Amino acid sequence: MPVQRTVTVQRTTVTTNTGALIGPLGIIRLLAVLFTCVAFSLVAHKNAWWSRAGDWCMFSWCFCFAVTLLILGVEFAGLQARMPVSWKNFPITFAMYAVLMCLSASIIYPLYFMSNNRGELRDYQIAATTFSCLATVAYICEVSMTRAKPGEVTGYMATVPGLLKVVETFVACVIFVFISDPPSYDRHDALKYCLAVYCICFILSVVVIILCVGECTGWLPVAFNKFLSAYALLAVLLYASAMIIWPIFNFDRKNGGNPKRPSNCGSAYDVCFWDKQLAIAILTAVNLIVYVMDLVYSARLIFIQA
Repeated sequence: MPVQRTVTVQRTTVTTNTGALIGPLGIIRLLAVLFTCVAFSLVAHKNAWWSRAGDWCMFSWCFCFAVTLLILGVEFAGLQARMPVSWKNFPITFAMYAVLMCLSASIIYPLYFMSNNRGELRDYQIAATTFSCLATVAYICEVSMTRAKPGEVTGYMATVPGLLKVVETFVACVIFVFISDPPSYDRHDALKYCLAVYCICFILSVVVIILCVGECTGWLPVAFNKFLSAYALLAVLLYASAMIIWPIFNFDRKNGGNPKRPSNCGSAYDVCFWDKQLAIAILTAVNLIVYVMDLVYSARLIFIQA
């Protein structure tokens, strides 16, 4: 006698969130996608980029375009809970990096590629720079809309200290670019110490960002807020010492430095060695200020919770 079996088929219903596209935040992200797409398309159409500076600009526009499109897709499909990252921290972390990346591309591209060009190529480059600036404004608006408001419960990366962590790591990356090509830290042990300072603080900031985006702050053996304050204090002390040491051993004749800019320094497509040393000194001071702000906000957080 044949056995009849009943097979139950379960259908999965996919719920889409149209508000992710037509809401104010969604519109800002769509504009960012449009602006970055136009920027790299104009440059690619005329093949108007070369060298590492051009590669960085193209990477910045393409990366921001792709990740913003991914975020829109995830939120439209309602898949935030299935993502292996904290959705309270990831989008605003990326948006802050996108601000800095598009801003740097908006500065670097015209400086490196528009000085000696004329005609149609220059028009394309001006248009690409304009859309890069518009993308920067769009990402600034996104950060402003999604950052933590007073009394709002949100992820750490949406707070001021979290956003400062992004700035700290980005500035450190720029320092690494200048300090490594050519190597400007191997003339003296004091300069190697400065490099160690930049590396240690960068690694710790990256660890904090990864812990927050991955929701792994509970893995720390100490309270997260106390760890942040101790790390910020250490970074302030280290950067303060580097801000003193770096200029002494690069711009003081007694220590083999050169206080005056060489007359042959400067090129349309490259930055000379002396300019790179000066840029590192300035960026060290900038990051010190950022770390001081980070320390103030982190200490304030402890006092409020206490």
